[in-house]
Amino acid sequence: MRKIVAIGGGELREKTTLAIDEYIVGLAKAHAGGNRPYALFIPTASHDYMPYYNTFHKVYTGVFNVKTDVALTVYKEPDMEKIKAKFDKADVIYVGGGDTVFMLRHLEKTGLLPLIKEAYERGVVLAGLSAGAICWFSDIYTDSAEARGDEKYAMFQGLGWINGIISPHYGARMLDFDKIVCYNYACAYGIEDDAALVIEDEQIVGSVTSGGKAYKIESKDGRLIKTEIPSL
Repeated sequence: MRKIVAIGGGELREKTTLAIDEYIVGLAKAHAGGNRPYALFIPTASHDYMPYYNTFHKVYTGVFNVKTDVALTVYKEPDMEKIKAKFDKADVIYVGGGDTVFMLRHLEKTGLLPLIKEAYERGVVLAGLSAGAICWFSDIYTDSAEARGDEKYAMFQGLGWINGIISPHYGARMLDFDKIVCYNYACAYGIEDDAALVIEDEQIVGSVTSGGKAYKIESKDGRLIKTEIPSL
């Protein structure tokens, strides 16, 4: 089964997403089949910011005893043979937050994207926060400068693995995103910080919360209907 855990936002360093991280680790342990799970961190959206990976390591290894590694591709020519070996060992791939548009283009340019896709197809759990949560969807609401121009946020085309319109940090972007949905889309999803959508075989099956909520937002006859996506 193909699985994605899409986290709307939160502070990994302050452990605000810890309940969601615990859920992800449970999926990784199941995939590892009794072995120590292996998590590969993709910090492309933050331009390979190493303190971000160090925080991930402290949480996933220090709290959950998961072996972690990182795939660095931004500031040097990647050794794709070595990186592929990391993907082959992974039980979970965690895509960090940052600049979504930069990440999408860089993943394709470097050849990481086919490795992520192959891992996803063979059942490796995909997880991610903010940029790493929304990139899988067909249409994404982003604050990436290249997409928004002079505006605060803008819509941008995602990978399209999941059919849907999505906003992370929904608590902060609600008013702007709701207007766009109301006038342009029939259905969308909003994920607050410290909440996550759980997706199985490209279908949203529920949510996981560490304090936040996830919503399905529908536009009907000029009004919005919001439905909280139930926790698993």
